[in-house]
This record gives sequence, C-alpha cells and structure tokens, in this order.
Amino acid sequence: MEPIDLAELLGRETVNLDTPQLQRFLADKRVLVTGAGGSIGSEICRQTARFCPRRLVLVERFENSLFEIDRELRAQWVGLDILPRVADICDASRIAQIFDAEQPQVIFHCAAHKHVPMMESNPGEAVKNNVFGTKIVADAAATCGVSAFVMVSTDKAVNPTSVMGATKRVAELYVQSLNEGPGFRVQGSGRKGPELSSLNPEPRTLNPRFVAVRFGNVLGSNGSVVPIFRRQIEAGGPVTVTHPEMRRYFMTIPEASQLVMQAGAIGQGGEIFVLDMGQPVRILDLAHEMIRRAGLRVGRDIDVQFTGIRPGEKLYEELSCDNEAIRPTSHEKIQVWQLPTASSRQVERMMAGLSDAAASGSRDEILLALQESVPEFRPTEGAPVPRTLKLVPATRAA
Repeated sequence: MEPIDLAELLGRETVNLDTPQLQRFLADKRVLVTGAGGSIGSEICRQTARFCPRRLVLVERFENSLFEIDRELRAQWVGLDILPRVADICDASRIAQIFDAEQPQVIFHCAAHKHVPMMESNPGEAVKNNVFGTKIVADAAATCGVSAFVMVSTDKAVNPTSVMGATKRVAELYVQSLNEGPGFRVQGSGRKGPELSSLNPEPRTLNPRFVAVRFGNVLGSNGSVVPIFRRQIEAGGPVTVTHPEMRRYFMTIPEASQLVMQAGAIGQGGEIFVLDMGQPVRILDLAHEMIRRAGLRVGRDIDVQFTGIRPGEKLYEELSCDNEAIRPTSHEKIQVWQLPTASSRQVERMMAGLSDAAASGSRDEILLALQESVPEFRPTEGAPVPRTLKLVPATRAA
C-alpha cells in the first residue's frame, strides 16, 4: 500500500493547537515525559523540542523504544539537553531518584497499559500500572515542586465497561485530589510522596497544577486499527472488524500531543480536558476506505470478517457522564468537563482497597474494588462471536 494521509481518514479538518502559549509554557523549562517511547509520548517529545526546553527527560521502561526516540531527537535537535532514563513508573525508588536529580517543572504522564482486551485478562497489572504507577509519578511531581502535571486519560474512562477504562478513571480521581489550592502540603494527610532526601529534606508548601486529558482513539498509534488494517490488507485479507456498528472518536497523533501540551499551558488545576473531535467514525467505514485506497474491492478482492465485540468493549464511546458539565476554554476546540471530585478520605480508602485487591491477584476482588471506586463501572465479558454476519454496505465516515 502507498502511504496514507491519516488526516484524510478523520472525516473532518484537523485541529491545530499550536499557540504562543506553548512557547511561554515550555521554553527554558525542565520537561519530563513518561512513556517517552510510545506513540503519544514520543510525539510530545518531538513537539516539546521545538520550544527550546532547558532539559528534556525521557522516561521509558522499554530500552529499544527509548533508544530510538533519543537517537531521533539528538539527530534533529543538536545541542538540546536530552536525558534518556530507563525506568518503570511502578518503581517508586527509581522514580524518586530521577525526580530528585532532575527536578522537572513540567511533566507529561503518558505511560500506561492501554489495550482493553489485554487488561481484561490482566486486571491486576492494569491497577498496578495505570493507578499506582500514576500515583507514584504524581506524588513525586508534587514533592519536587512541579509547576504542571498532565495525565493522559481516555474516553473509555466515561461510564467504563472495561478494566482499563475504570483504572484510568481512578487515576483521574487521584490526580484531581492533588489540587488543594495554595498552601497544599505535599507530605501529610495520608498522601506522602516518595522520599527525595538530598534536595527536599522537609515537606514543602507548593501550588502545583494537576490536570488530565481524555483522548479518543489515536489514528496510527501503536496497536490501533489503522496499522492493523494495513497489515491485513497487505497480506491479502481478511480485514477483521469486531462489529458492523462499532464507532469511535478519532484524533491524529499531533492533535493528541498538542492537546496534552495545551492542557498543561491553560489548566488551572483539577480540570479534565477534551478535544472537539467531531462525530464518531464507524470502524467498518474506516476499513472500507482503506481497502478502497489500496485499489481493492470489498467482497471481490478482499473480504471483511466480523469477529464479535471483545471483553470490555462498547459499541459507542462517550465523552462525558450525565453528571458532568462542560465549559469552554481559551481555545475554541478544547473543552473542560467539570467532574465531581472525591474527598481526600475517599481517595485514601479507594487506593487502600485497590492495593489490597491487586495484591490478592483475584479478578473478582479487583473488579469489586474498581466498582466500589468507580460506581458507574459496569464490567462486561463481551458479546459472543457471531457465526455469520452479512457484509454491511459502507457509508462515508462523517
């Protein structure tokens, strides 16, 4: 197949979120990115480099991914102070060492387990990484005096039916709880961050800004439908779609990355940002469009097969719950969802219950703890695989 312009698959104009605010926000700052080797993390590194940060710290547990983005950035941005750091966000001691040494001012937290069916099979790991990995990084950020902390979340955190979505909602609640306004003392109230003894021997009074960003599906990201469909088409098919009415909100990697950066620039603390992504796109239409662009015909040159909804998946994703109010921001394409927050006592109880459940290794206990933490969480084992499904005619993605 010839290269595909992913923006053309959106069915809408791409959104440019590059504003002068980003220059003021990132220039001459110490910026740290977790998950720096992933699709979103690496693009955030590329975008950040354009604004001349004082230092760019790349945190990634996969050595090869870290090697590639480090090498790419050094080739393109000669003279930029780049520090690659191999680390797992669940390793509190290692994260503390990095934050102690580098004292980051801006943190983009992209590291997470994201594949829905995979996390249904490994719920304990989803809790450890998405919830407690986020807690470790956020606590370290608060302790070292960070100015802005931006967590990457997902639209799957809205009325979640998956373990992945529920863990992301818990992470949102925890990050929101760290916004206590002026005079927030990082250590104390049951939320003591990692020890950073050499530079911060005493608790510090800080006013950091903790925000989150909800994404739709990101076109072209690792493990997403576009590279999967491409490989299937190149192999001669079949192209597999879970359900003929499966729909998703989509955005491009640059849109997703710039949204994360803008959230850090304009956030006051506690907000959850979302991009205006237009109308959701039917996955089947996306498959048909890619087949057409390859010069092939559905049903004659290549087949489409329906495999059934997988555990944890919804037919339609949502961008907000019924109890969430929306308000505009300084950018016309970015909105803020005002979500109910949890009290410090609720957060502490929630985290304690999830810690015990994850340690038990029992799927039932983990699901129960997630339901207690996120009452709107409705676990599903997925629909059975249909034996036969007729090919549904494609309509052009709206």
